[in-house]
Amino acid sequence: MKWIQQISEAIDHFIFPHTCLGCSSDLLKKEDLLCTSCFAQLPFTHFFNQSPNPIEKIFYGRLNLEHAAANLFFTKDSLLQQLMVQLKYRGNKDAGYYLGKLMGLSLQQSEYYQTIDAIIPLPLNAKKEFKRGYNQAQIISEGISIVWNKPILNHAVERLIFTETQTHENRIQRWKNMEGVFTVINEDAIKNKHILLVDDVVTTGATLESCGAEILKIDGTKLSIATVAYTL
Repeated sequence: MKWIQQISEAIDHFIFPHTCLGCSSDLLKKEDLLCTSCFAQLPFTHFFNQSPNPIEKIFYGRLNLEHAAANLFFTKDSLLQQLMVQLKYRGNKDAGYYLGKLMGLSLQQSEYYQTIDAIIPLPLNAKKEFKRGYNQAQIISEGISIVWNKPILNHAVERLIFTETQTHENRIQRWKNMEGVFTVINEDAIKNKHILLVDDVVTTGATLESCGAEILKIDGTKLSIATVAYTL
């Protein structure tokens, strides 16, 4: 009965308060993670509907991509940074699922990504994944798949080499550090497929390039790239 459902929802809300991750206000029933006001602050790039775009230009002459895009602009001290911190350093997988679902909607509505066959989350180095308990690119990919219904290939590509954080490295040094880091371990899974390589943020593109180059070595493979954010 409807009144029983209403009581159940009220109890659930009392025990597990549903508050906005941005401003801590109570969420309405149809709101997910962010309230309507905070959602309106998210800086969408609209790159999924543009080709060429700034993300594709990062990889010009470096990778033979079909398309590439980021869903949101990343700036310091922003709501998006708050969500990314929750995902990467606070163990909040819901933030990753949410960002993935937003990207799934953008992909679903884009004319450029309709031939995608499968998603590959960018493999995280084992030390970071063990410490975090999960790969954030995997969580984002699962969010995409919820909306877009594309299979995720979790064991097609492997990260061979542990690399230290490259936050303070320049572009050339990042490229050198990423040589030989990835390898394809299941060629049959990606052969003759259009693969979407997914990560959280793109800056110089060195890590995505290193992984993407290995994927493109497999016969008949096409590659596109999608990230949650693009660093301004």
